[in-house]
Amino acid sequence: MKTLLTEEQLREGVQRLADEINTVYDDTPLTIVGVMTGSIVMLADLIRMLKMPLRVGVVAASSYRGTDTTPSELVINSDFMPDISNRNVLIVDDIFDTGRTMSELIRRFHEMGPNSVRSAVLLRKRERQEIQMEPDFIGFDIPDEFVVGYGLDYEDAYRNLPYVAALESAEIGTVPP
Repeated sequence: MKTLLTEEQLREGVQRLADEINTVYDDTPLTIVGVMTGSIVMLADLIRMLKMPLRVGVVAASSYRGTDTTPSELVINSDFMPDISNRNVLIVDDIFDTGRTMSELIRRFHEMGPNSVRSAVLLRKRERQEIQMEPDFIGFDIPDEFVVGYGLDYEDAYRNLPYVAALESAEIGTVPP
């Protein structure tokens, strides 16, 4: 693996995101919905830096299965999400890849009657983007590599790394220890 973002860079990037979100929302109450499971580390760090009144929930959304490195049909489970009607909502996700997951989440959230829906992502891969939309808040642009760490996984491994790393091609397709 090669390190793309160090612990310090991630800390500074999440602080920058929090500062931008604090500026936009100020004292306006906000409902944050983290996209499981990849966003959990960022979500925990981010909410501690936000100053407005918060409600936090999660939604499970995945288009990757097992050792796949290309997305398939999106599956969404919103059982653990709070009511978002008449609320300002911020969807927090680990990575903006093709854009399909975020675009579909925003579409479905709008059907639930919120006041507003915005999006924040830790990482964006411009080269893979297929949907014409931009996240409202972006931590880092990264190259089109398969990344792990800081919540992102490969076969449920590597989420606990305190940095973001790109797997080497020889590591993809093998089951991690």
